[in-house]
Order: sequence, then structure tokens, then C-alpha cells
Amino acid sequence: MAVRELKVNVHSVGAIDWDRRLFDALIPLPNGTTYNSYLIKGSEKTALLDTVDPSKEHDLLSNLKKLGVGQIEYVISHHAEQDHSGSIPKILELHPNAKVVTNPKCKKMLIDHLSVQEDRFITVEDGETLSLGDKTLEFIYAPWVHWPETMFTYLREDKILFTCDFLGSHFATSDVFVRNESRTYDMAKRYYAEIMMPFRNKIQKHLEKIDGMDVEIIATSHGPSYDNPKFILDAYKDWISPDVKNEVIIAYVSMHDSTRRMVEHLADALVERGPVVKVYDLTKTDIGELAIDLVDAATIVIASPTVHVGPHPVAQNVIFLANALRPKLRFAAIIGSYGWGSRMVEQIAEMIPNLKAELLEPVVIKGHPKQEDLEALDKLADEIIEKHKSIDVMK
Repeated sequence: MAVRELKVNVHSVGAIDWDRRLFDALIPLPNGTTYNSYLIKGSEKTALLDTVDPSKEHDLLSNLKKLGVGQIEYVISHHAEQDHSGSIPKILELHPNAKVVTNPKCKKMLIDHLSVQEDRFITVEDGETLSLGDKTLEFIYAPWVHWPETMFTYLREDKILFTCDFLGSHFATSDVFVRNESRTYDMAKRYYAEIMMPFRNKIQKHLEKIDGMDVEIIATSHGPSYDNPKFILDAYKDWISPDVKNEVIIAYVSMHDSTRRMVEHLADALVERGPVVKVYDLTKTDIGELAIDLVDAATIVIASPTVHVGPHPVAQNVIFLANALRPKLRFAAIIGSYGWGSRMVEQIAEMIPNLKAELLEPVVIKGHPKQEDLEALDKLADEIIEKHKSIDVMK
């Protein structure tokens, strides 16, 4: 990854990971990612803001060499996760007088995860500043986007807000700034859905804080930076709003076609009644795509056969995911079939305590769907439509 300039004496020196396809052994990365690190040269001191994943450490060191960096006095750590902090030990080894500047919570995590020596730290409080000479760094606590120790840095003279993971996107691109807003929007929404959505209430407070600041550039730790901050701030305001859309997600797994036939009938019945319907076969689905649709949907239908009287394990994985992501769904329904017995409805209900959705009347049948079962699915479709009308999402 080449060195790129954001403003005079402010450079992006991180790495592009074109080939990474899985994050945290969980999150698909269809478009790779970047690990953004920023070098700020002041008239008196130099600061490195975050590092990179250890697998790309050589790229960071190469970029610093290209810039002719002498001594780094400060390494600003916004977040202890290793894709940002993992190369801190190497930087400290090469710059023996450098200090890690972070908050007390992050300090403890860096000691725990990376064995950074305690005497290498300077801890800062919310709103505290650090002078580099002609450039001033202001530190802003921003917990729970998405770990408890996260903070931002505001470069006052250049009006750049460094937000680490917040507002970012897993998107491998050589663009230092957003140049394709449509594609970036999709990648940022995916990132929000997979990582930030559980923290909607916290995000609201952070957005309010940013609204009161004079920001010309938002520089994140993943994906391109925003030289039009309004673009990403408006997107986040929409995603975290309580409003939902006239959309129904049907997430299903089927073993012997009974559940699949129920899903097809319900999907057709809903389409005839007007909402946007999105059907996901969970044995084939990219969970990131499903997470994106959970951002806006009013209703989710979980469709599963029973395995030992409970939901299919593949369905359980997605139920767990939905509960962890805490989308703003208003309604949920359960449909499916069983062979000899079922406690699927009770078990699923116990698995989604974080969903504040109203659970609609389930349709769980024995064997293949019969006429009365199809009629029950039609009734469920009618109920979903009436529920959507009751919260005014029918536009």
C-alpha cells in the first residue's frame, strides 16, 4: 500500500489486505479490508495513530521508511483489537523512546493482549490534548463502538477526526478518500450491520458529539476516509433511527422439503400483499448479506424443521446472530415442520431475549404442508400486513 496524503504532514501509512476473506473466524469479507494507520508530523513531535494487523507489519514499516520517518514520539492507540494494535510492539522496539498514548481501559487491554510494558504508556482523559508543536491532538472517549475502551482523536488544526472502527468499512481499496459512494455505502452498511448494530444507543450519543464539531475529514481504521463527512453521518443516522421498512426477511433451512414448501407459499402470499420479501436459504447464505437486511426490516420469519424437537442447528446459529446483533425488528414469526414432536417455538423464543420484537402466532406443522396448513400461512401473511400497517411502514 502506497503512502497517501490526507493533508500536509498527515499521511495514511497502513496496509491493504486484498485477500482476507474472514474476520474473527466469523465475519465474511467478500471485498477484503484495509488496516489504516496515520502518521502526523508536527513541528516538534511525530505521532503514529494506530498500527496494522501483524500480518501486514512489513507494509507499515515500509511506508514509514518511504516517508523518511526518524523518531516517533507517540503511538496513539484508539482500540486494543489486534488488527489496529498488533504491530505496536514492533514500533516500540524500533522507537525505544516512543510512548503509547491511550486511555486507562485500553492501556490495561494492551498489557493483557500484547504484553506492552507499563512504563511505555501515557494515559489521557476524555477531552485531554497533546501538542506536536504546530498540531494539536484532542482525545475523545467513545466507548462501545464497538469495544468499551475505544476513543477518537481530533486533529484540531486540520479538522480531521480519526474514529478507528467507527464509521468504517471492510473494503480493500487504494482510494484514500471515498470515490464511489454507492459501493462504499454498501460496504459501510455491511460493516455497521455486522459490528456496530448492537450499539445503536451508544452510537446516537457519539453522532451527537460529532455534529457539534468542525470536521472536514473523517479518517477511519478500515476502508476509505470521508472528505464529505455528511455522507457517512447521514447514513448512520438513518440506520440507527427507530424507523423500519415494509420488508420481511424469511430465513430458512429445510431437510425434506416440508419447510421449503411452507417458505415458498408464505413468500408468494406476502409478495401478493405488497411488502418487500427477502428469502435466505441458511445453508447457502452469506451471513453478512442477511445482517445488512436486518438493519431495516420490520419482520423476520424463522423457518426450520425440528432436530430432536428443537430448531435445526443451522437455524440456531442465525437465531443466535440475530439476538446478538439486536436489530430494530418489530415482529417475528416461527414456521416449520416436525416428524414426531416439537418444542421449537419455545426454544427459539428463549434464544432471542434481546429482540424486542412481538412474536406472532407460529405455524408449526407435522409432515408435509396440507391445505389447512397453507391457509394458516395465508393467515400469517395477513397478520404481518396488518402489523406493518399498525406501525405505518406501508409506504
